Amino acid sequence: MAEPVRAGRAGASNNPELTVTELSNAIKRALEDNFGFVRLRGEISGYRGPHASGHCYFALKDDKSKIEAVIWRGVFQKLRFKPEEGLEVIATGKVTSYPGSSKYQIVIEALEPAGVGALMALLEERRRKLAAEGLFAEERKRPLPFLPRVVGIVTSPTGAVIRDMLHGFEERYPAHVIVWPVRVQGETSAKEVAAAIRGFNGLPVDGPVPRPDVLIVARGGGSLEDLWGFNEEIVVRAAAESAIPLISAVGHETDWTLIDLAADARAPTPTKAAEWAVPKHGELVERIGDLALRLRKCINRTIEAARTHLKAAARGIPRLEDLLALPRQRFDAVERRLARALDANTQAHGKRLARVEARFQPRLVTQLLERDRQRLERAQRAGLTALARRTSTQRTRFERFAARLTPHPLRHRVVRLDERLVDLSGRLRQGFASRLVLERRALDAQAQMLASLSYQSVLKRGFAVVRDAEGRAVRSVSTLAIDARVGLELADGRASASITAVDAAESKPAETPKPRAPKRSGPDGQGSLF
Repeated sequence: MAEPVRAGRAGASNNPELTVTELSNAIKRALEDNFGFVRLRGEISGYRGPHASGHCYFALKDDKSKIEAVIWRGVFQKLRFKPEEGLEVIATGKVTSYPGSSKYQIVIEALEPAGVGALMALLEERRRKLAAEGLFAEERKRPLPFLPRVVGIVTSPTGAVIRDMLHGFEERYPAHVIVWPVRVQGETSAKEVAAAIRGFNGLPVDGPVPRPDVLIVARGGGSLEDLWGFNEEIVVRAAAESAIPLISAVGHETDWTLIDLAADARAPTPTKAAEWAVPKHGELVERIGDLALRLRKCINRTIEAARTHLKAAARGIPRLEDLLALPRQRFDAVERRLARALDANTQAHGKRLARVEARFQPRLVTQLLERDRQRLERAQRAGLTALARRTSTQRTRFERFAARLTPHPLRHRVVRLDERLVDLSGRLRQGFASRLVLERRALDAQAQMLASLSYQSVLKRGFAVVRDAEGRAVRSVSTLAIDARVGLELADGRASASITAVDAAESKPAETPKPRAPKRSGPDGQGSLF
């Protein structure tokens, strides 16, 4: 070790001259040789996370002093506890100096919280942070499946925990169990547990490895430091993100970790988690028997209730005779009214036919034709008068211009107008003849329609109108009686006859014709034929 240079009197000529670098290196060697590795307790101050280079720079302080600290990148990646602002820790490292700024510092090789109190403070701070994000909310938790086919277990394959759980499955219900081996203590335990939870969730439903219906994260009891891996954020977030219902069985009943708050259920022990995951076979058989007995009793009660209801309904149904009595009575009443209604309807239509028959007379059509002929003659006379007047006017104009014009053009125009007058006269006669033919055809059509609508044309085809003693038309044989006198009207005269026999044909009564709307009357009060 370099001997410290003892200061002599100011200005002494025997003091050696040192450079700044030499003095800084001498101080650095003195610190490193005298102290070496130390365990230093203090509170982290000025921590802002890893630098861009991966190294960490902060300070350790107590109520009176402060020392700079540094953690190199390789050491920081292996630390079990990451530094946090305000956390009281115990740092293990070597004291050295940094000549570039004339500061001494400690290079930390290991870092751990200063006692259980610090761990609890860190745990509580982390719990509040994750709770604020909603990872522990009750609405996120899902119910466990009643009868899972596959159970996934995340635990150490060499501990007593997995043996106790498998023994519990064999006693209660033989389920398919898949174990994902992980370390449950140490620096890499948190990453392995989180990877196992995400790995089970990443299995396809129909893949070669069956996807579990429920997950169990299990570990035996231990101290807070031993269970610290299940308090890491990576494990808690993986448990909260799991799409498969998850049971946390970490430690004993008095132990608790943050994964217990994020899991869908928390079992006091790993054995109890196995009991929660699957039902007991004997209890299932007993429950099925109870449900079957309840089902049979329910079916019997339902049948008895339906039978009682059917009997009561049968007593309340009326007899067939009672149901048909009122419709039969209404039918008889309608039948009696039907005959009277038919007679009244026949008489009403007979009167209406008589009124209409009086309106269809040939003289009415003749009057219309005569009126049209007179109107046509008036129009012809007016046309000839107008033509003569027009001709006279034109002739006067021609004569007035004759004195001023040569006779040849006028003679030619007169000839042309004369030809046009002759042509117009011929067209007028032809139009009058065509109109007369059309009117005659219309008159013939109306006469034919009048003949077709008259019952006398029917008589000419061999039919006869039968009238009773009062002169009314007979429309049904039901109104005739034996030895009754009837009148026959034929096309060429009338005759009398006596009824000797009545034979009524069985047929459906003809539907009563609906009354037609009254036709519009013409100018003279006669109804239209079309």
